[in-house]
Amino acid sequence: MKMIKKNIALATGLLLMGSTASFAQSLADAKKAIDAEQYQKATSMLKTLVANQPKEGDNYFNLGKVYLLTDDIDSARAAFTNGTTADPKNALNFVGLGQADLSQGNATNAKTNFDKAIGLKTKDYATYLAIGRAYIDQKNVDYAQALPNLQKADELDSKDKDPETFLALADYYALQRKNTEAYPQYLRALDINPNLYRANVQIGKMYKDAFAFPEAEAEIKKVIAADPNYGPAYRELAETQMQWSFADPKNGAAKKTEALENMRKYLDLTDKSFDSRLRYAQFLVYAGDFATLEKEVATLNAPDPKNPKTFVVTRMRGYSAVENKNFEQGIKYMNELFARTQDASRIIGSDYLYLGRAQQATGQDSLAFINIAKGVELDSTKVEELATIGAKYYQAQNFPKAAEVYSKVVTVNSKNPNLAMAYYYLGAANYFTYAFASRDGKNPSKDILVKADTAFASLAKLAPDYEVAYLFRARIGKNLDDAENSKKLAVPYYEKYIELITAKPEKAAASKTQLIEAYNYLGAVAAVTDKEKAKEYFNKVLAIDPQNALALDNLKFLTAPATPVKKTPIKK
Repeated sequence: MKMIKKNIALATGLLLMGSTASFAQSLADAKKAIDAEQYQKATSMLKTLVANQPKEGDNYFNLGKVYLLTDDIDSARAAFTNGTTADPKNALNFVGLGQADLSQGNATNAKTNFDKAIGLKTKDYATYLAIGRAYIDQKNVDYAQALPNLQKADELDSKDKDPETFLALADYYALQRKNTEAYPQYLRALDINPNLYRANVQIGKMYKDAFAFPEAEAEIKKVIAADPNYGPAYRELAETQMQWSFADPKNGAAKKTEALENMRKYLDLTDKSFDSRLRYAQFLVYAGDFATLEKEVATLNAPDPKNPKTFVVTRMRGYSAVENKNFEQGIKYMNELFARTQDASRIIGSDYLYLGRAQQATGQDSLAFINIAKGVELDSTKVEELATIGAKYYQAQNFPKAAEVYSKVVTVNSKNPNLAMAYYYLGAANYFTYAFASRDGKNPSKDILVKADTAFASLAKLAPDYEVAYLFRARIGKNLDDAENSKKLAVPYYEKYIELITAKPEKAAASKTQLIEAYNYLGAVAAVTDKEKAKEYFNKVLAIDPQNALALDNLKFLTAPATPVKKTPIKK
């Protein structure tokens, strides 16, 4: 009987040992799935582990990490909180709570949770490593707080057993483009574990960020050769090739094709979960493949409509609809996007730009201007979107509205390569605003002319040889002159215009009307003080147009004999 009990006990012990080993292996598998960016698979595995080992804090921590990686902060916080309850001595779940705090912009709470973690595991390198990771795994990396924790982790792991320490230090430097410091840290990680493929992928990314595309591609392909099923390698290869396609137009089409193929391989290797499909869709935006994008996002639905990722999907639906000229549908999606007030902080400049572009295409010009102006304020590199609105108003001869738009164009981006042209349209729009109002007897303010002159003066600074700027300044000067006390403001600008236009015979031949205008004005001014100079100007007019009435009349007047002065007899 004792023998039977002993055998049963032994069998039970073996069963428990096997069970524990199985669970431990499963946790390793879950971590492997996380590293391979198979988040749906990892989540399922970790939920099973939590159910089977409810007192094991590491399971909760890794589950929470997956939620953080998929931007589900509420679920992450719940997992970490459950972990602190289930295993109060596990420091990592407090680190997880701190990372969730950082993700929501609460650095004070994060520090409190990190301090709790350190209090539990003062001598454990893994605690400091996790804290350092928490600081660098943010949109806004806190380098100052990350480094001392990563250095402490390195110090406590004195035997250099864990390659993750060096991987984290390498990432810390790589994120700052400090490649000289990052590279040896990646190599140290690979010395400990040659199969740590993420290190090779990160080295490739480092090359890509330095625009060394052939080297990046070669490094990443090493990983694919070693493990053709490692999904992140295909993702990074796709992103490298796509960026390469933009930098090398000659081979751009081929590289773009390769990039899209590799991104589809990534999708196939990462369990086609919502998150991997979302990343694929975002890549299609980057690739400019909006036809494929529209089909992809049509069936891409977040598990929960309140999930912030629903916002991203709606954005991509709007963008693809506008790009594919489905403007009404685009307006519908973009309005849905702006209606998500809980995600107001996620609105970016291009959201306003796409809505404005769709409104412009459907004739809603006033709304288009408002939204495109907001978009450009958030992203001044897109200033030409605003200039397009201005050009439409200008072509429709709505000069006051064109001036309003271009006044914004010239102020939002001083590095705009088309700034000179924007100043031209701003000046011309103001000039014609005044001219038409004056023609219609509306007695417009001369302040409008001053604005026009200021714009053309700015244009002349940017393009000193652009003769049209001086022609407009001359015309503005004539209009600004006081008829009774004229300062002849147009003189220097007509002179500069003539100098520039006559230096190029082909331009002079095409600008006869403008030259006649300039010579006649300068001749009339000179006639008061220098008749010979005046004759010279009027003769230049007649060289262009022998029948020009104004020049003929003025020359007749200037060459007529002086009328003798009659002497009045002195009466005696």
